[in-house]
Amino acid sequence: MSEYTLAQVSPSDKSVLAQVDALLAQEGIRRDGNLDYICAMFDEEYNVIGTGSCFGNTLRCFAVSSAHQGEGLLNQIITHLIEVQCARGNLHLFLYTKVKSAKFFGDLGFYEIARVEDTLVFMENRRDGFSSYLRQLEKTRTEGKSAALVMNANPFTLGHQYLVETAAAACDTLHLFVVSEDASLVPFAIRKKLVAEGVAHLPNVVLHDSGPYIISNATFPSYFLKDEAAVIDGHARLDLAVFTKIAAVLNITARYVGEEPTSQVTGLYNQIMCEQLPKVGIDCIVVPRKQANGRAISASTVRQCLQNGDWAALETLLPQTSLAYFRSPEAAPVLDRIRRSGNVVHY
Repeated sequence: MSEYTLAQVSPSDKSVLAQVDALLAQEGIRRDGNLDYICAMFDEEYNVIGTGSCFGNTLRCFAVSSAHQGEGLLNQIITHLIEVQCARGNLHLFLYTKVKSAKFFGDLGFYEIARVEDTLVFMENRRDGFSSYLRQLEKTRTEGKSAALVMNANPFTLGHQYLVETAAAACDTLHLFVVSEDASLVPFAIRKKLVAEGVAHLPNVVLHDSGPYIISNATFPSYFLKDEAAVIDGHARLDLAVFTKIAAVLNITARYVGEEPTSQVTGLYNQIMCEQLPKVGIDCIVVPRKQANGRAISASTVRQCLQNGDWAALETLLPQTSLAYFRSPEAAPVLDRIRRSGNVVHY
């Protein structure tokens, strides 16, 4: 058999990255902007004939040259990436793949969580991962009307609080999922703490970690979808495929979302939810945004005010619980991170 070499690709090695990009393009894939490890398989003449990458605890961006398919190269690449992840301490791994490749990854020990037909399959390397998560959720199932809310809360604002209060007033139990992924300026542990403190006066709210199963915009794999509209559609439908399974376990019949007057992306996402959720017996209720100073309250505005030290504005945008945190010495590292960030407006 030919002697092939498998090695990490340096982010500064433009020549090899150009070959990686060309190989991905043959598969209708573009290199994902969110990658923290790239490897390539080289032939004897140092041509790239295979590639794969990681981001966080996910595997992504796979391709093998058509001239070398059937040689088991992708298997070697996946094995290598799993070893890299294990060395990082990431044992619970996830990947997104085209529908036609799902069986291949199934043979390598990955199990389907959810799929969007003709688009993508979301998989993990634990047979019992998602089902175990659902069993934990089931312990909080209640009788009566149950609804759900999913929020990132980066950070928790008066707008978030109003949305939770509105939803909680309309049901017997509100299941509130906080996005667990640490892709935000405010770390998950702090976001969850501020949400918990900000809804403590509502006895019918049950707080949940989203775990790795509710995927944020920041880490959704857009690299094999052809344009922005397809990315939003694919992300929304995958989210709904996962959420529908969660809703069945918790007897959820309504999902609340905040109105999105400024973000076209989130607006389209909400539109898809409003179209699709009723098909599986779940109402999608869009709540108008709470306003302050004549403008809808947004976490982006709050982050700008934190960056600029505008405490007068923050008093109109944050509940007392969030305000107290940001005024405490405990918040110093988070405030420093926000101040040093070039752009705090986006996710």
